[in-house]
Amino acid sequence: MSPPGDGGPARDDWRRLDPRTVLVTALVVAGVVAGAALPATLGLSRWLGLPAAALWVPAVALLVVGAAAGADRVRWRRTRYRIGQERVDLHTGLLLVKRRSLARERIRTVDLTASLLLRLLGLVTVKIGTGEQGNDSTLELDPVTRAEGERLRRLLLERAAATPSGGHREGELAVLDPRWLRYAPVSFVAPMLGGAAAGAVMQISDWVGAQGDVIAWVGDRFRETPVLWTIVILLVTALVAGVVGALGLWIEMWWNYRLEREAGGTLRVRRGLFTSRSISVEEARLRGVDLVEPLGVRLLGAARLDAITTGLAKDHEGRNADHNTLLPPAPRARADALAADVLREAVTPTGAALVRHPRAARGRRLRWALATALTPVLALAVLGALLTPVLLWIALGCAAVGAPLAVVLALDAYRGLGHALSGRYLVTRSGTVRRSTAALERAGVIGWTVRQSVFQRRAGLLNVTATTAAGGGAYTAYDTDVDEGLTFAAEAVPGLLEPFLERSGPRRGP
Repeated sequence: MSPPGDGGPARDDWRRLDPRTVLVTALVVAGVVAGAALPATLGLSRWLGLPAAALWVPAVALLVVGAAAGADRVRWRRTRYRIGQERVDLHTGLLLVKRRSLARERIRTVDLTASLLLRLLGLVTVKIGTGEQGNDSTLELDPVTRAEGERLRRLLLERAAATPSGGHREGELAVLDPRWLRYAPVSFVAPMLGGAAAGAVMQISDWVGAQGDVIAWVGDRFRETPVLWTIVILLVTALVAGVVGALGLWIEMWWNYRLEREAGGTLRVRRGLFTSRSISVEEARLRGVDLVEPLGVRLLGAARLDAITTGLAKDHEGRNADHNTLLPPAPRARADALAADVLREAVTPTGAALVRHPRAARGRRLRWALATALTPVLALAVLGALLTPVLLWIALGCAAVGAPLAVVLALDAYRGLGHALSGRYLVTRSGTVRRSTAALERAGVIGWTVRQSVFQRRAGLLNVTATTAAGGGAYTAYDTDVDEGLTFAAEAVPGLLEPFLERSGPRRGP
């Protein structure tokens, strides 16, 4: 029966989610409950005793699993979706009925995701979005069969427009090279995971009431070891754990990676070991590419490639940093070659020769870097003079390490600065810890922002920012020469900036 108020569509127009969603929910909740059962039993045993806790915990676990399965059963019975000629409708809810609808012409993304459990059952989660900000711009069908997910993806992304012209090949553009795994340990994820692992050990030990025992055990192991070496060993141990975690995370995210160009002009990225992901990017909304080189990856001569696309909200892009990634960290030459393939260009704009920025830009980076490194040193020195000489030694050590490192990073940041025009694209490059080389289609620029601080004005520098509806929304050439920066903007998009430029020279009389 059709949901009320829908204009009386035929019964077959509406479809249900796959009924195995109840089984999936029950198994997932059972796994979570099983993981929490042991610490919960040990914790309750201190108040109820072990026999009573061993009886209560399984009873509560069964109750939780049954409640979750029952609630999902209700959700399944109350959820319907329909793909109409002009709109996609989703009706769901029991006490609070939600009826949501998206215009098909505004749909920009249809992504398929499947966890290991869903893959074993032949199911996927389908996310249909317009790329705009807010929850009302996305519909989620969780789950449907894989065949139904593929049908929806093809149906909703098909366009009447012909495939973009160009001599580049269709089909497979890139596949995983297992040698790329060597770039995982040098990412910033490794130290973050190491710290998270140490925190997890302390938290779990606290749950089971053994945190004091863990601290005492570590103290016994390093009783005869100097404090400095103890800190070094613990940091190295955490870093090793982080490296192992980074390798595992990379394998989970990028195993089975494949980038394809499908008929009709759609780029499709498929990847994932346990959780499979299928992300589609329409070439019609592709406005360029961003070659990203984090410091560790760049030292090994590698880079990753991101798509600059319209129809992706900035907050969505921030929460899903890998959503627009076309290529994981790979050799720089491979990333440049893929950029040319993706953009259908004979020569990649990310490899264009860039205009170097004035030496005054180097001075600005040196001053900022030294100020950032030495400000905490100054604070430690003041506290050391007032409180204890130990802080003076710490300040000296920080200065000995931080100042040279700041200088090296500042000089590297200056060497990375540059901008250029390369065919249909404008190119900007900046950064050192995270170097970004963005090639933005000149036709995608909707405006320019020119900024000049008091210090930049004295140095004859300014920042020129191309604003666009794609990607991060703004791409900046930092600290360019005044004349060079304005000329770059004027030539990149003729007619857009000229009305606001003041031309020097004698004025003609009437």
